Amino acid sequence: MKLQFLGGTREVGRSAILVNDRLLLDYGMLTGNPPQFPVGSVDPEAVVVSHGHLDHVGAIPTLLSGDARPPIHWTPPTYELAMTLARDTLKLHGGTYGCPFTENDLKRVTEVAETHGYRETFEAAGHDITFYNAGHIPGSAHVLVDDGETRLLYTGDFHTDSQRLVSGTTARPDADVVVCESTYSDVDHDPRADVEKRFVDSVQTTLWEGGTVVVPAFAIGRTQELMLVCAAHDIDCYVDGMGQRVTRMLRTYPEFLRDADAFRRAKSNARFVTGRDGQRKRIARKNTVIITTSGMLSGGPAMTYIPEIRQNPVNKIAMTGYQVEGTPGRSLLETGTAEIDGRVMSVSARTEAYDFSAHADADGLRSLLDEYRDSKLFVNHGDRCEAFAEELRTDDFDATAPELGETVVY
Repeated sequence: MKLQFLGGTREVGRSAILVNDRLLLDYGMLTGNPPQFPVGSVDPEAVVVSHGHLDHVGAIPTLLSGDARPPIHWTPPTYELAMTLARDTLKLHGGTYGCPFTENDLKRVTEVAETHGYRETFEAAGHDITFYNAGHIPGSAHVLVDDGETRLLYTGDFHTDSQRLVSGTTARPDADVVVCESTYSDVDHDPRADVEKRFVDSVQTTLWEGGTVVVPAFAIGRTQELMLVCAAHDIDCYVDGMGQRVTRMLRTYPEFLRDADAFRRAKSNARFVTGRDGQRKRIARKNTVIITTSGMLSGGPAMTYIPEIRQNPVNKIAMTGYQVEGTPGRSLLETGTAEIDGRVMSVSARTEAYDFSAHADADGLRSLLDEYRDSKLFVNHGDRCEAFAEELRTDDFDATAPELGETVVY
């Protein structure tokens, strides 16, 4: 089996692997100014996508900008999420260097999309493909690729512990080669129940004191997880931003949720914000919880809420996801100030951070990889891939961390 690592090596972002010159696994983008895309030029016979996050699907429509029309295989939620993200990219960056595809390219995606459920083997570019629940977000998948001689397990992003939204992965299919993500290879997450209790206790205290809690959250996965947390603890909340569209979509795929009834109750418990006629400013003055994009304060409705609540120390900003260096969210946590809509603002409201990660931590990664001690391991999708590969080698794994653009044959 021949593997070409076109992105996501020794970095988080623009994941892309070409298998046997024919089959492309993921095709994402690395957000930035300017954004970065997978290296090289590809003309795959088929594309298989692990899950619907921008770093794995963001560049998919560019594959259809020429004459090629490769079929694109994914689970139903991943297809819907990819289209949602692509439309948002067009809306934000259409016609600029930040958007490498057009509305026509996006329409072509709908013409070649083929959806599959978990554990339903299908054929793509001469390979047998099977999806397994990866426990990351709804529709996320481990991808098993069989070319008749070698079995490759591409883990995609995964979590071994259950969240309220999705169950943790338990699939461990036989594989000769494993390409494994390593996002949190040196981190031990606190037990999710403990994180949730600290979050709920803090939110309830602020509400009791008469404050407002703004919860910046990623639209895909994190917003819905926090809606479930609020509903489980009888906390009223508002939901704003792209997370509303994602929530409505996920309601139509109950089989990809851990508890569809709980999800329905969470949606009923939340009030969706339209943003009309100054509604956001009025809500910001209420004694309530507001779950809103963006998760790193780099845009979205959060740009309205933060300025409205920032001066009152009774109010609270509860960060719920990793804050990339250089983002306003990271600045807020480290300095108590953030650049919001071009203005640097000091924030008197209390700011807290909670680790609601949807990735496996060091123990979770090892628990999966322990099932593949006799397999060849390639470590990707992380900031310390080389270090993690070295740690695995000292534990008698056959592990390496490919470089960007590297080709390996197994």
